[in-house]
Amino acid sequence: MSEDNGRQEPPADAPWWARPSGDAWDAPTHAAPPAQPQRPVPAGQGATSQPWHTEPGPTNPNPNPWQPDQPAMPSPGPWQPAPRQAYPGWDQRPAPGPRREGPRTWLLVLMALVIAVVAGVGGGSVGYLLAQDHQDLTVNGASLGTAPAGTKARPPASVAGIARRVLPSVVQIRVRNSQGLATGSGFVVDPHGFIITNNHVVADLSGRPQVTFADGRTTTGTVVGTSPSYDLAVLRVKATHLPALHLGNSISVVVGDPVIAIGSPLGLSGTVTSGIVSAVNRPVTAGGTGGSDSSYINAIQTDAAINPGNSGGPLVDGRGQVIGVNSAIATLGNTFGGESGNIGVGFAIPINQASRTAEQIIRTGSAQFPVIGASLDPSYNGVGARIAPGSAADGTPPLVPGGPAQTAGLQPGDVIVAIDGKRVSDSSELIVAIRSHRPNQTVRLTLRRHGSERVVQVTLGAHRG
Repeated sequence: MSEDNGRQEPPADAPWWARPSGDAWDAPTHAAPPAQPQRPVPAGQGATSQPWHTEPGPTNPNPNPWQPDQPAMPSPGPWQPAPRQAYPGWDQRPAPGPRREGPRTWLLVLMALVIAVVAGVGGGSVGYLLAQDHQDLTVNGASLGTAPAGTKARPPASVAGIARRVLPSVVQIRVRNSQGLATGSGFVVDPHGFIITNNHVVADLSGRPQVTFADGRTTTGTVVGTSPSYDLAVLRVKATHLPALHLGNSISVVVGDPVIAIGSPLGLSGTVTSGIVSAVNRPVTAGGTGGSDSSYINAIQTDAAINPGNSGGPLVDGRGQVIGVNSAIATLGNTFGGESGNIGVGFAIPINQASRTAEQIIRTGSAQFPVIGASLDPSYNGVGARIAPGSAADGTPPLVPGGPAQTAGLQPGDVIVAIDGKRVSDSSELIVAIRSHRPNQTVRLTLRRHGSERVVQVTLGAHRG
């Protein structure tokens, strides 16, 4: 070992860190960092002339930080530890970054989204279906809304508007007869208590009829008079200021007119049915056949539902005016006035005829109907009505002596085929046509005698009944 300027040279094969500090920077091929002040060594650990005291460790396998291809480590402050740098080969964890969700997390999120979509679509569909027909529903205690504000006001010309005006004037009539308790209808025609109904409602009456108004008031009535020939009767109750119905004109009624029937069918008071006029001047025979109790009606036909109990109630038009008195219904046995239910064919006495008869009953207690003063042959099967060829078994002559027919020149055996130019097919049609007139009116009868036709004028007589 030689001496140079008092410095002892180390052996040639000595490691680089054992060499003097002046030679220590010759080993690396890159420039050495600037000199740093030596870090003081704590007492008891010994001093070293090296600027850095680097010892191998698990995180620094190479004790020489200045080896080639290694970046220079920055110098720390004189009393601060050197910060860890991302030097190649150093073991350090990467800086934390955004956390990446694993496949399981995304699967759970996707499932949650699918369930939410299905629930929303299903709930919306159920709500839509419920809202189609029911605006107000309660499901599990949840109110879906309240009913909109409504009104019971109706146009005066509607069925409801007409019924509201007419119902207070319609009454239910209960009577006791030989068959038990019977129910019919009627309506007020005069504020002083006069009520029109059918004769067959009060026929065979035992006691006094019971009259019940629309508001529930009940009283007893008195039979003023009847007309079996027209199936009409007039009652009177002790009351004033009653709501009387307005009477119309049955001559102006045409097929197709809207009508409303009001009464107590089957005992159900205040029942309203509606329909149209399905025929006019329909010959109808109600009651017995051929006897004095038979009613011959030149009726208004309607398809408004009429049932037993409607008898005597009003048939009103689109203005609420009475055009007829409901009297009979057709049955499947082709008879009228039976007790079968409604089959869509009902009959009403025209109000013009009913009002004339009611006026007579109110004034005199009875009614008259027109006659020609001749007996008709019930055995005749040809077209038209034949005057009986001889006296009946009870001695009744074919022509009333001095009666209208005899005076006009009619003879036994003559066949009447028309009245006022309108053809008649049988004796019932002739009687109905005659009773649609008034006594003392003059009519034209077309008759056939010995194969030839002739027209004669007859002034109608009157008969009570």
